[in-house]
Amino acid sequence: MNSIPGGRRRFNELAGTNLDRIAGISDGIFAVGMTLLVLGLAVPTLSAHGTEGDLWQALLRLGPNVLVYTMSFMTLGIFWVGQGTQLNQLTRSNRTYSWLQLLFLFGVTLVPFSTALLARFPTFRLALVEYWLNIVLLGMTLLAGLQYGLRARLFIQTATETPEMAPLMRGRILIAQSLYAIAAATCIVFPTWVSIALIFLVQLNYVLAPRIPILHRF
Repeated sequence: MNSIPGGRRRFNELAGTNLDRIAGISDGIFAVGMTLLVLGLAVPTLSAHGTEGDLWQALLRLGPNVLVYTMSFMTLGIFWVGQGTQLNQLTRSNRTYSWLQLLFLFGVTLVPFSTALLARFPTFRLALVEYWLNIVLLGMTLLAGLQYGLRARLFIQTATETPEMAPLMRGRILIAQSLYAIAAATCIVFPTWVSIALIFLVQLNYVLAPRIPILHRF
């Protein structure tokens, strides 16, 4: 029961009901996470007699870090848009939904670490798998929030929007997670750079949303 005898409400019925606070902490954590990513791009150091050619070579060695940084920035951008789309459909919240969103944000805070690990060890399968598991955590917690919100009737309830909203959001998450899983699994057979390139292309597809029939459906 949610209420105690006598008709008085329990604290848990009042907790986590403010939609503005969910959106506020989400934007703040995403902003910090995106900013922390750039700390992995350290300015090259040269000897006292370093030349412009040496600087050029040092910048080229930053290539893997730049690629992984860009990939992670797109990851956070995609999930920020996805979470924002979900929150925009809410009419109310509750304690359980708020904690599901906090679990999702926990995954967001891990992205800078996953990025730094993969940038430092781009040829290690373990680093790639850890990065992929971070994406899985983000996707599954976002999906859990959607499923719970639908069951608890937290979203806009209209005859035209609700039936269409759920399959669109659910399908996008599941298809994206499937594509990420396929990309990560290629490291079993091929070098990790193939998986990284495929993950990058999957993200680029969601960022650009090209109107190519077979891709636009994703």
